[in-house]
Amino acid sequence: MKVRRIVANIETRDAVAAKRFYHDVLGLDVLMDRGWITTYGSKEQMQVQVSFMEQGGSGTPVPDLSIEVDDVDEALAAMKEAGFAIEYGPADEPWGVRRFYVRDPLGRLVNILSHR
Repeated sequence: MKVRRIVANIETRDAVAAKRFYHDVLGLDVLMDRGWITTYGSKEQMQVQVSFMEQGGSGTPVPDLSIEVDDVDEALAAMKEAGFAIEYGPADEPWGVRRFYVRDPLGRLVNILSHR
Protein backbone atom coordinates (compact mmCIF):
# COMPACT_ATOMS: atom_id res chain seq x y z
CA MET A 1 0.00 0.00 0.00
CA LYS A 2 1.12 3.56 -0.78
CA VAL A 3 -0.20 6.74 0.77
CA ARG A 4 -1.00 9.02 -2.15
CA ARG A 5 -2.21 12.17 -0.44
CA ILE A 6 -2.73 13.71 2.97
CA VAL A 7 -5.37 16.41 3.31
CA ALA A 8 -5.78 18.78 6.24
CA ASN A 9 -9.50 19.26 6.92
CA ILE A 10 -10.26 22.53 8.69
CA GLU A 11 -13.77 23.32 9.90
CA THR A 12 -15.00 26.82 9.16
CA ARG A 13 -18.16 28.85 9.03
CA ASP A 14 -16.36 31.54 7.00
CA ALA A 15 -15.34 30.15 3.60
CA VAL A 16 -14.77 33.69 2.28
CA ALA A 17 -12.09 34.35 4.91
CA ALA A 18 -10.42 31.04 4.10
CA LYS A 19 -10.41 31.94 0.39
CA ARG A 20 -8.85 35.33 1.09
CA PHE A 21 -5.98 33.83 3.12
CA TYR A 22 -5.23 30.62 1.21
CA HIS A 23 -6.17 31.61 -2.35
CA ASP A 24 -5.90 35.38 -2.60
CA VAL A 25 -2.81 35.90 -0.40
CA LEU A 26 -0.94 32.57 -0.57
CA GLY A 27 -1.91 31.91 -4.17
CA LEU A 28 -3.17 28.34 -3.82
CA ASP A 29 -5.38 27.09 -6.64
CA VAL A 30 -8.99 26.01 -6.09
CA LEU A 31 -8.79 22.29 -6.86
CA MET A 32 -12.39 21.48 -5.96
CA ASP A 33 -15.42 23.51 -4.87
CA ARG A 34 -18.65 21.75 -3.95
CA GLY A 35 -20.16 24.60 -1.95
CA TRP A 36 -19.79 22.83 1.41
CA ILE A 37 -16.11 21.99 0.79
CA THR A 38 -13.42 23.90 -1.08
CA THR A 39 -10.02 22.29 -1.54
CA TYR A 40 -7.02 24.49 -2.20
CA GLY A 41 -3.69 23.20 -3.43
CA SER A 42 -1.04 23.32 -6.06
CA LYS A 43 -0.56 21.37 -9.22
CA GLU A 44 3.14 21.01 -8.37
CA GLN A 45 4.41 17.63 -7.22
CA MET A 46 4.52 17.62 -3.42
CA GLN A 47 5.82 15.28 -0.76
CA VAL A 48 3.45 13.48 1.57
CA GLN A 49 4.35 14.32 5.17
CA VAL A 50 2.79 14.31 8.63
CA SER A 51 4.66 15.81 11.60
CA PHE A 52 4.07 15.00 15.26
CA MET A 53 5.47 17.72 17.51
CA GLU A 54 5.94 18.33 21.22
CA GLN A 55 6.70 22.01 20.52
CA GLY A 56 7.16 24.22 17.49
CA GLY A 57 10.93 24.67 17.77
CA SER A 58 12.76 27.69 19.21
CA GLY A 59 10.26 27.71 22.08
CA THR A 60 7.26 28.37 19.84
CA PRO A 61 3.83 26.72 20.03
CA VAL A 62 3.01 23.86 17.69
CA PRO A 63 1.53 25.27 14.48
CA ASP A 64 -1.63 23.76 13.02
CA LEU A 65 -0.22 23.82 9.47
CA SER A 66 3.20 24.25 7.89
CA ILE A 67 3.30 25.61 4.36
CA GLU A 68 6.58 25.64 2.44
CA VAL A 69 6.91 28.44 -0.11
CA ASP A 70 9.65 29.31 -2.58
CA ASP A 71 10.14 32.83 -1.15
CA VAL A 72 9.30 33.30 2.52
CA ASP A 73 10.03 37.04 2.44
CA GLU A 74 7.58 37.52 -0.42
CA ALA A 75 4.95 35.56 1.54
CA LEU A 76 5.69 37.66 4.63
CA ALA A 77 5.22 40.90 2.68
CA ALA A 78 1.95 39.61 1.20
CA MET A 79 0.61 38.67 4.65
CA LYS A 80 1.52 42.06 6.09
CA GLU A 81 0.01 43.87 3.09
CA ALA A 82 -3.20 41.87 3.56
CA GLY A 83 -3.31 42.91 7.22
CA PHE A 84 -2.52 39.58 8.87
CA ALA A 85 -0.56 39.91 12.12
CA ILE A 86 2.74 38.04 12.25
CA GLU A 87 2.96 36.07 15.51
CA TYR A 88 6.58 34.91 15.24
CA GLY A 89 9.53 35.78 13.06
CA PRO A 90 10.71 36.06 10.50
CA ALA A 91 13.46 33.86 11.88
CA ASP A 92 16.40 31.98 10.41
CA GLU A 93 16.27 28.75 12.41
CA PRO A 94 19.33 26.62 13.24
CA TRP A 95 17.82 23.62 11.42
CA GLY A 96 18.03 25.41 8.07
CA VAL A 97 14.69 27.09 7.50
CA ARG A 98 13.56 30.70 7.37
CA ARG A 99 10.02 31.02 8.69
CA PHE A 100 7.29 33.04 10.31
CA TYR A 101 4.02 32.24 12.05
CA VAL A 102 0.76 33.90 11.10
CA ARG A 103 -2.76 33.15 12.33
CA ASP A 104 -5.23 32.56 9.53
CA PRO A 105 -8.67 34.17 9.80
CA LEU A 106 -10.07 30.87 11.09
CA GLY A 107 -7.77 30.96 14.12
CA ARG A 108 -5.26 28.36 12.91
CA LEU A 109 -1.57 29.00 13.56
CA VAL A 110 0.28 28.65 10.24
CA ASN A 111 4.03 28.16 9.93
CA ILE A 112 5.18 29.57 6.59
CA LEU A 113 8.70 28.52 5.70
CA SER A 114 11.34 28.00 3.09
CA HIS A 115 14.53 25.98 3.29
CA ARG A 116 17.75 27.97 3.04
